[in-house]
Amino acid sequence: MSGPLRLVPGPVPDPSRPAATPPTSVFTGQGRVRDHKAGDDGGRHQRAPRPAPSWADDPLDDLVERLADVCAAAVHPDEIAAFLEADGLTGEQITARYGRRNVFELATELYERVPRGFPEPPARSDPWHAKPGRFLLRGVVFTLPGLGYVLSTPFLEGPTGLFGLSAGTGPLAASALVGWAWNQALAHRAYRWLALGGSPAAAACLRIGGTLGAVLAFAAALVLPGPGAAMAFAAGQSVYLAAATALLVLGKERELLYSLLPIGVGSTVLLWIDLPSVVRAALPLATVLAALSAAALAITRAIAERPKATADGEEKNRKSAGPRWHESVPYGLFGLGCAVLTSVAVLGDVLRYGAGASLTGPSVIALTLSMGVAEWLLYRCRGLALAALAESTTAGALLLRAAWVLARCMAVYLSVLAVLVYTTAALWPDGPHLGPQRLAAVVALGAVMWTGLLLQAFGTAWIPALSTLAAAVVETVPLALHAWTPTSVQLAACCCTAAVLLGAATALLGRITAHR
Repeated sequence: MSGPLRLVPGPVPDPSRPAATPPTSVFTGQGRVRDHKAGDDGGRHQRAPRPAPSWADDPLDDLVERLADVCAAAVHPDEIAAFLEADGLTGEQITARYGRRNVFELATELYERVPRGFPEPPARSDPWHAKPGRFLLRGVVFTLPGLGYVLSTPFLEGPTGLFGLSAGTGPLAASALVGWAWNQALAHRAYRWLALGGSPAAAACLRIGGTLGAVLAFAAALVLPGPGAAMAFAAGQSVYLAAATALLVLGKERELLYSLLPIGVGSTVLLWIDLPSVVRAALPLATVLAALSAAALAITRAIAERPKATADGEEKNRKSAGPRWHESVPYGLFGLGCAVLTSVAVLGDVLRYGAGASLTGPSVIALTLSMGVAEWLLYRCRGLALAALAESTTAGALLLRAAWVLARCMAVYLSVLAVLVYTTAALWPDGPHLGPQRLAAVVALGAVMWTGLLLQAFGTAWIPALSTLAAAVVETVPLALHAWTPTSVQLAACCCTAAVLLGAATALLGRITAHR
């Protein structure tokens, strides 16, 4: 539910050539060496005042001394000529004072006299530097909602159907798929409004879009009706997704974490003692109401920040100046594709861990928990790619450095994800041993999600959207035929999709214009 990253750094100067040290002497036109130091006797005697220039001296020597830094940093005589003209030197002065025909002849001679020396550009801060603590917090708030399924399991059990799933799985899955896709697109649109009009504009977008999204997600649950408890849970899930999206876009991660404390504490207590049914039902409800209240308060406060004098004018220009709705469509399709791929991963947990895992599982817990690290690595990747651009002198060198940056960041994320998958599988109650093929399938799914988010951060949205949808179709065809999708099919689909997205991301990072 995170929106695209945005920040457009300015052009980067070329620091590839070695820095120049201030010259200690320059050669004059008569072949003499003029020392620039205080004196060649160790500073024991002060330097005598320079005598007035005579006809034997070349006046160009003084100009060489005065413009030594400018001439050394120039890559073409025209740069020196432009500087001389900007300094107010006229053609008549050049002819009378220096005996040269025009400014270009003078600049050429200056360029030839002074050796090249390109100073290093001043150190610049990384515009993509971000503290990992905030992203670890986001990873926690991505994961805690899954514990609501654990608390509500007794209410969602019922007659089993295809693949041993309970009757309440249908409405919950439909609500989650629609809510995930809608809120992914809504987050993109809200972030665009945040960049264009600040928090008031983003809050107004979230107020309307979040309400509509909750209604549509619950309407999807009505298409596949189930037990009353499952329908109530689907309604709460729809409201929570909309509220959580608003809080995350507005930067209220702590408020969202506080809202999730009821189910977090309840799930922890459930490890030691069983909770009464009333408590099991009250804790998820308390989380939904707390998240909804926090989102409503944040939106109200953000809208109130807009001055009344400009509110009417902003409302009139909203349609013409705001982002177009179709720009957010690929972000929603990418969310839908990821939701389908994740749902298939959940079904894989069902076959391994039994019907009790029909609503959540170790694979999903590991994926959601890794999203905080994934977001932080997106920032690191952009910062390292910008540094690679500053160190490159050719397009080929930039491409190689960008590929190395991308490989390092992805390796770190996939390593973290693999550790989380193993850890959650080991801690899952009565969980069997996790095979290497199953682990590889979940890690490949993580690679698809991370590279897709990276491309979206650079404004390339249709490639990840279409690629993930194609993989989702491949994995759901067997399910449509009432056959289980083998793990090998999941692995192959995600690996092919990840390869396509990785190639697109490498080509994108290797372009100079992508970093502006």
